Amino acid sequence: MSNASHPSSRRQLLGGVLALGATAFLPSPARTTETSRPRTRWLEMASMHTGEVLSVAYRGATGLMGDAVLRLQHLLRDHRNGEQHPIDTGLYDLLADLAERAGVDPRFEIISGYRSPATNSMLHERSAGVAVRSLHLQGRAMDVRLKGVRCDHLAQLALAQQRGGVGFYRQSDFVHIDTGRIRQWQG
Repeated sequence: MSNASHPSSRRQLLGGVLALGATAFLPSPARTTETSRPRTRWLEMASMHTGEVLSVAYRGATGLMGDAVLRLQHLLRDHRNGEQHPIDTGLYDLLADLAERAGVDPRFEIISGYRSPATNSMLHERSAGVAVRSLHLQGRAMDVRLKGVRCDHLAQLALAQQRGGVGFYRQSDFVHIDTGRIRQWQG
């Protein structure tokens, strides 16, 4: 009789399979080089409302860089009242990946990051295009432009990623990206 049929071997095998399956729900790691070492990821973000610009490496060989993540969170605060909220770091990886796909440096103009409940409610009252339960409220959405890339092209690149919602706002010339369910719209 082989070891594979022994109950403890089956439990070990099942445990290993379950552990591998559980990793599917973790945030995806930064892409790796040929040496299988995570590479440094960086972003430049310019807030269109405050004029602040931040260029920062947010992920390195050991993972996320806490200070950089806090600095990005501050830049992405609700510019109307200064409220901050944790931002889904998957958005940062998505932005960096989109710039890479476009063949440009990851330099983004930020129209909107986090929105407080008060701001979102006010914007919803003014426009049917603002969702009551917007993912901006959860720090899971951004409205952006990528320097050197037309917004219609950026929207197509984001749609191809299949990593969340993508809205293209032609009149205002920006792209909404989020880490929610996969969907698309035009505003």
